[in-house]
Amino acid sequence: MLAAGALEPRGPVAETIADLWWFMFALGLAVFVVFAALLGASLIRRRHEEDPSTGERAPDAPSRWLIWGGVVLPLVVVTAVFGATVVAMRDTPTTAPSEALVVEVVGHQWWWEVRYPEEGVTTANVVHVPVGRPVAFRLSSADVIHSFWVPSLGGKMDALPDGTNTLVLQADEAGEHRGACAEFCGLQHARMDLLVVAEPAEGFAAWVAGQRELAAEATGALAERGRELFGDARCASCHVIRGLTEVGVEGPDLTHLASRPTIGAGAAGNTAMELAEWIADPHTVKEGVKMPATDLDEEDRAALLAYLEGLE
Repeated sequence: MLAAGALEPRGPVAETIADLWWFMFALGLAVFVVFAALLGASLIRRRHEEDPSTGERAPDAPSRWLIWGGVVLPLVVVTAVFGATVVAMRDTPTTAPSEALVVEVVGHQWWWEVRYPEEGVTTANVVHVPVGRPVAFRLSSADVIHSFWVPSLGGKMDALPDGTNTLVLQADEAGEHRGACAEFCGLQHARMDLLVVAEPAEGFAAWVAGQRELAAEATGALAERGRELFGDARCASCHVIRGLTEVGVEGPDLTHLASRPTIGAGAAGNTAMELAEWIADPHTVKEGVKMPATDLDEEDRAALLAYLEGLE
């Protein structure tokens, strides 16, 4: 099940924010109804009290309406909203408890690097978290200001190039939660998706164990040729595949690429056809990315694709 919006809360922080939104919506609706009713009543009253001979009516003293409608009612509304906001802020954690899972998320133009420092795992664009356990997202940026936002789990927070912000969230039930960058960060800002997968503790432990493993061995002559090409085509200068290369610093870790649902931070599905198009020229899929087009012939691209598809 994919929870997609802030009004579909799946965690305590998101529930607090949703409750505040509904309170403000109900209060705004009540104010609208009151003013609409008063406006209608005043128009009807004016028509009945007009002097038939002149079409005019004597003006009423406006002081009472000014005091109640212009001072008292706005003051009540603003005070109510301020009080509800303070309560919501009080219920939103600002520090992580000792049992929280630490996840470091680094924003790049335009993808998310995801690290689990205590588990020794690095991945990209997909965050796995255990259900019912607080998660401390330590947010930073490798280039410009990004903003981390998973609406169904909680509010947004900036990822800065010159510091680290911590956002504490929790998922109360298993499911998938769509996230995005909420701060304009360049050409492909709108295509910088994130997926948070909440799963039971045992499922999360199994995922961590799988991610700790080195890259799968190439199977077959074509995939073996693709494994060799990965280094020869300069892919290893930007990407890491643990067990094969360890020097890449610019692009996502590809050790378990085939297990991810998308490529390019949601720009395309992780299918053979779309991955082949990405290898040939990623700019046709996501213009402006740092990865250059490859100059491989069709046979070499097929070999590289066969290898990458085996990286479960």
